[in-house]
Amino acid sequence: MELKIHLAGIALALSLSAAFAAAQAPAPATPQGAEQAPAPAGRGGGRGGRGGGGGAAYPQHAQADPAAIARGKALFGVNCTFCHGSDARGGEGGPNLIRAQVVMDDQKGELIAQVVQNGRPDKGMPKFDLTNDNVSDIAAYIHSIPSSGHDAVRDAPASILVGDAKAGQTFFNGAGNCNSCHSVTGDLAGIGSKFEPKALQNAWVSGGGGGRGAAASAPKMSVKVTLPTGEVVQGTLDRIDDFDVSLVEANGNHRSFRRNGDVPKVEVNNPLQAHLNMLGKITDDQIHNLTAYLVTVK
Repeated sequence: MELKIHLAGIALALSLSAAFAAAQAPAPATPQGAEQAPAPAGRGGGRGGRGGGGGAAYPQHAQADPAAIARGKALFGVNCTFCHGSDARGGEGGPNLIRAQVVMDDQKGELIAQVVQNGRPDKGMPKFDLTNDNVSDIAAYIHSIPSSGHDAVRDAPASILVGDAKAGQTFFNGAGNCNSCHSVTGDLAGIGSKFEPKALQNAWVSGGGGGRGAAASAPKMSVKVTLPTGEVVQGTLDRIDDFDVSLVEANGNHRSFRRNGDVPKVEVNNPLQAHLNMLGKITDDQIHNLTAYLVTVK
C-alpha cells in the first residue's frame, strides 16, 4: 500500500514538473512562409494593433454602392489629392486620411462633412463648397480603400515618369481634351520647369496651383440665383445644400436664400467642372502619359 502511494506521488510530481516546463517554454516559431492567424476583427482590436504593434487590421467600413464610390473618387481627385495624395494616404503636407480618427469614426460622411465644409484654418485647410451628398460620396470612396499594417501602394515607384510623352501630347491636343481650355504657350507655358513631376501630376489632376493651400487659390465657383419675382442675384458661391444657398456679391454683400426644391432656381458654375468630367473617364495610362508630356513643357 505504501509502495502504491509512493509511486503515485512520484507520478504526480513528474506530471507537475512537465506542465511547469511546458508553460515556461517559448512558443514554437511560425514556419517560414506560414501566416499567423489575424487578430479578432473589430474597432477595439484594430486600434490595439496600432499602439501595441500587434499588427491587427484597422476596422473596415461596409462598402457603398460602386456608383457612389466612383463619384467620390472623381470629387476627391479634384478637391483633395494635392494635400492628401491620390490614394488618401498623405500628400503635399496633408495627413493620411485612411487612419484618421474622424474617418474611422465616420459612417456616411456625417463627420467628414463638418471638416470639409468648415475647413481647419489653423492647419491650413480651407473650407470646400461641397454638398452633404458630395461629401457622402467622398466618404464612400475613402472608406473603400483598404487599411492594413502595410499598404503596398505606398511603396514609392522608382520614377513617376512612366508614361509616353508623345501619347500624352496627342491626348492633350485631342478634341474636347486639355487644349480646349489650356495652351502650352499660354497659361501652361514653362509648367514643366515649375513643378517636380509628382507635384505637377497632383496639380493638374486637382486643377489647382502648388502648395498646401492650393485649393484656396483655385478658381472659385460662382452661382446665379433667380428668385420667384424674377430678380437675379449672382456672386461667388459661399455654401450650398438642399435647404440653403449663400453667396458673396461683387460689392462684398453676403446673401443667403432658403431653398424649397427648385425654388429659387439655382445655377452653379464650377470652373473645374471640365476636370471633374475628365476624371470620370480618363485612364491611369492617360494620366501617366499626360504627366510625361507636361514635364517636357519647359
